[in-house]
Amino acid sequence: MSLRGVVRRAVGSLIHRLWAAVRAAGTVSPASPAGYRFRRLGEGACLSFPVGAVFGEAWIEIGDHTLIGERVSISAGMGPGVDLGPNSIVRIGGSCSIGRGSHIVGHQSIDIGDHVFTGPYVYITDQNHVYDDPEMPIGRQWPRNNPVSIGSGSWLGTGAIILPGTRIGRQCVVAGGAVVRGEFPDHSVIAGIPAKVVRHYVPGEGWLPPHLGGAEAPGPETSGGPEGETAEPTGALAGPAVPPPPAGPVHTA
Repeated sequence: MSLRGVVRRAVGSLIHRLWAAVRAAGTVSPASPAGYRFRRLGEGACLSFPVGAVFGEAWIEIGDHTLIGERVSISAGMGPGVDLGPNSIVRIGGSCSIGRGSHIVGHQSIDIGDHVFTGPYVYITDQNHVYDDPEMPIGRQWPRNNPVSIGSGSWLGTGAIILPGTRIGRQCVVAGGAVVRGEFPDHSVIAGIPAKVVRHYVPGEGWLPPHLGGAEAPGPETSGGPEGETAEPTGALAGPAVPPPPAGPVHTA
């Protein structure tokens, strides 16, 4: 090996060692100064470095042995320094794994059970912007909140979007890229835009689609938003470049 190659190899090894040391030092754990800001950061839990945007820690609870991936943003409230009252807002159970680049944005109540795993870039929020007033900029209209709960043992695939008012049962699978709003029973496979139950576990028969006896959960069109409005999750996926539908709340990132 040439002298140049030896130097490059040594420098590369040094950089990787330094980065590993930086990652270890930057990880947020119950013993680190940043860990004390959380309402609860359980034993063995950690937020991997680089950490995403995290604020409102006093209203965030994270259970024992839960791993928060790199660049995951977790927030409670509109911004730092706001008093959100006596109760926690974002609650993540024990032994969970939240994939890198995911966002959990809570304003009223987000409950994530134990042993919940997500792929990367999952988005979970309990707040929608609305556009009731056609003359006022949408970003200046007061948003609406609707609690979210995700049952223990569930899996959320890459890029899934969980909209306000969603209640997912235990041991459910949410397909990658699904846009989810509504109530879904235990042991469901949920997929699509808008998401619906495509499989449901029937004891003694296995995982069946609705037309073969699997229970069909209420879809977004029947679960209703605040004041009886229906969800329009397709607008959430399309983003700001697509005109909004004629009525109902619009989710924005």
